[in-house]
Amino acid sequence: MDDLNNGGLTPAENLRILSEKIKVEMPIISMLKSEISKVIVGQGYMLDRLLIALLADGHVLLEGVPGLAKTLAIKSLSEAISVDFSRIQFTPDLLPADVTGTLIYNQKSEEFSVKKGPIFSNFILADEINRAPAKVQSALLEAMQERQITIGDETHKLPHPFLVLATQNPIEQEGTYPLPEAQVDRFMLKVFLGYPTKEEERQIIRSNVSKEGLSKINPVIKADDIQRCRALVKEVYLDEKIEQYIVDIVFATREPERYGLGFLTPMISIGCSPRASINLALAGKAHAFLQGRAFVIPEDIREIAPDVLRHRMGLTYEAEAEDISASDIVTKILNKVEVP
Repeated sequence: MDDLNNGGLTPAENLRILSEKIKVEMPIISMLKSEISKVIVGQGYMLDRLLIALLADGHVLLEGVPGLAKTLAIKSLSEAISVDFSRIQFTPDLLPADVTGTLIYNQKSEEFSVKKGPIFSNFILADEINRAPAKVQSALLEAMQERQITIGDETHKLPHPFLVLATQNPIEQEGTYPLPEAQVDRFMLKVFLGYPTKEEERQIIRSNVSKEGLSKINPVIKADDIQRCRALVKEVYLDEKIEQYIVDIVFATREPERYGLGFLTPMISIGCSPRASINLALAGKAHAFLQGRAFVIPEDIREIAPDVLRHRMGLTYEAEAEDISASDIVTKILNKVEVP
């Protein structure tokens, strides 16, 4: 309760004040959502996850077949917040300098000058990240972690807010370099995208073939508004019982037998790292904020857990042979671990 006991106010009063502050900021999120929904039909789940990552200062790995509006979503988000956007198409012949930038020799002045790469933007779409060799993936992932880039002997800070949305296509596995486990761990969320419903598909056709074309996205909020919302997300109250619940969920991936899930032990080769617990807490706070709440409830954690955990687990051949996915394992864990 310490984080609620500041300024000599009771925890209940602090929560009430925080709730009022969150209420004031909620129209910003509503405006952002309604602006983006002018061009994105359906995909509410993906949009929510993007907002959670944006508010919790994390990054998103998206997996889905081509044509599900991944590029359009992040481009629309950047236009609505009026920040810079870069799209980097990853290919097998891409070099780290193509992403981060390089030193260029100027003959006139006889010195080197820095030419910054596309990563110096607020929102980055790293398209088909598994098509580029490991050294390029590492350059991007280092930038994600450190929020800075070293070119030559100078270190440059990346702009705020900084959000990477990386996509990988599940289909063509020819000529792809799968992301190493340690690298995947740096993404806060891994989101699987599904197809739209019939009604949504009809709306998509209608908006794309109409003579007006797609609606234009207008900047409705500024980067400062996001920074303000982020500060509030950090203040969202996380009770000790919820902390314990998070720890139990993560430990159930490492020692399933302690939670009556012994049958999962041969399925999991690597359990989730402490990064999973940190990101589960952060994403839980952001989810509570989006619901207009000043405190985290178990439902927030249950809702976001599959996206935070599914890419942090290593599965054995046995799990693959029995066609058990990481998502299935997370569901079994959530159904078994006691809810506070």
